[in-house]
Amino acid sequence: MNYFHHKHAVITGAGSGIGRALAQQLNAAGCHLYLSDIDGDGLAATIASFDNPNAPSHGTVVDVSDVDAVNRWAAAVGEISPELHLVVNNAGVDLMASAAQTTLHDFHWLMNINFWGVVHGCNAFIPALKKAEKSHLVNISSVFGMIAVPNQSAYNAAKFAVRGYSESLQQELDLADSPIKLCCVHPGGIDTNIARRARNVDPNATADSQQAMFAPHARTSATEAARRILRAAEKGQRRLLIGRDAKIIDWVVRLFPTAYARLLYDSAVNPEPNIQ
Repeated sequence: MNYFHHKHAVITGAGSGIGRALAQQLNAAGCHLYLSDIDGDGLAATIASFDNPNAPSHGTVVDVSDVDAVNRWAAAVGEISPELHLVVNNAGVDLMASAAQTTLHDFHWLMNINFWGVVHGCNAFIPALKKAEKSHLVNISSVFGMIAVPNQSAYNAAKFAVRGYSESLQQELDLADSPIKLCCVHPGGIDTNIARRARNVDPNATADSQQAMFAPHARTSATEAARRILRAAEKGQRRLLIGRDAKIIDWVVRLFPTAYARLLYDSAVNPEPNIQ
């Protein structure tokens, strides 16, 4: 029987990409799902794609940057299931701009979703995770939470922050002998719509051009990424690199902690969109 059969899981950003793939695989396993996304149509499409009608699912439109909205959602989930076994803080966006071009408005927009959305999700749902005999918390960072690149300063800042926050929280949970196992995930290039939906300061950029630039680097499907995340959660894994590119980047940073930037000179000259 699948590990997640009859368990209860929360996923943010479930309207597309990795979030949708996670929801589909958990639904197939017979997991009771509580899903959110700011895109109501995408969320409805995710639920409509499910193959297992016997596994309950609940979709709620939530802006994870709004702490009150996240807390209201958590309270509503708690009315149905006081105990949770899996929470995945997956919602994320991208911004393509140099540090000098990035307005404070856009910087706040990205940080409020990519970093504060993770913090809001952890604070809101950890109490329910603590009630389970064994539970799992998954925070999605990125390879750009390990390595910095030009024209992604806001995204880098958020994903590095998710990594630092998650690793500290992980230690606190361990010290408290908590039943929660936290996994920080660093995907490489995943075939999602994040580049298509990214904000871009270039007035000539279009959704199609952004996606076309990103496509050659999206070497891993969202389905495979979701499969690996669920397997890592089941094993209680603390850190997960997804994709050969993520593993290569991890070693480059270990071997060249300051000089790695020179190896990315071509990327600075020909900037590319982020890879998750």
